[in-house]
Amino acid sequence: MDFDFDEFLSSGIGDDNFKWLIKFLKGMLKPLAATAVVLMAVILSYMQKLGLEGEMVYSIIRSFLQLSVIGFVLQFIFNQDHAVWIILAYLFMVSVAGYTAGQRAKQVPRGKLVAGASILVGTAVTLVLLVVLNVFPFTPRYIIPVAGMMVGNAMTVTGVTMKRLRDDIKVQMNLVETALALGATPRQATLQQVKRALIIALSPVLDNAKTVGLISLPGAMTGLIMGGASPLEAIQLQIVVMNMLIGASTVSSIMSTYLCWPAFFTEAYQLETKVFSTD
Repeated sequence: MDFDFDEFLSSGIGDDNFKWLIKFLKGMLKPLAATAVVLMAVILSYMQKLGLEGEMVYSIIRSFLQLSVIGFVLQFIFNQDHAVWIILAYLFMVSVAGYTAGQRAKQVPRGKLVAGASILVGTAVTLVLLVVLNVFPFTPRYIIPVAGMMVGNAMTVTGVTMKRLRDDIKVQMNLVETALALGATPRQATLQQVKRALIIALSPVLDNAKTVGLISLPGAMTGLIMGGASPLEAIQLQIVVMNMLIGASTVSSIMSTYLCWPAFFTEAYQLETKVFSTD
């Protein structure tokens, strides 16, 4: 006789937590079925001799495990509904993002610390504004997903900004040193490099905002629609999301340029050559 999950769940056997676990396992059947498309990608990689089969399998297994663990963690935090858990989850995301962005700009001294501080400031300021303006209530169910989106975008933008700024200064060291010799401050001497780094880093975020809904439906909007919300309700949330991503990314990227300068220059306002001597 086949086992009926729904009948078991409605039978009253076990406590609420156990029932929730059974529902979770039942819900994982579709994600498992969706791995068929990854198998297709693995086969194509093998046929084309790309050598990416192992990385594909590793990536999907890792993402599967990570998301499963995060699902349990979020379920626990949502049930607690306490501000301490919101802050701890937020700081964990910022720490991981700072480490990842710092790895991208590993030639920048104290890059992980600079990235982490920049992401923290940019996303925290944006979150506070959203809560004060009553756009989102300060509850785990709202703040943690919103913070995750902002931290992820700020991570990417900050890493690109730091790496690009350092690389541009290295390429144009003679121009920067000339400006410093003429009495310019580090900010004045690297103004063009800072502008270029910020424009390059923020352009994808702005381009995404310009084309949102025309080329693809973003994740937040798609999730709401698939969850049963009306398209009009979905676009309202998506507009808020795009606004907060631009705000947090801009603050974080600008903050990172200010925090990079102490490592790029000596106390005598000279370029720290050892920072630019390696690739």
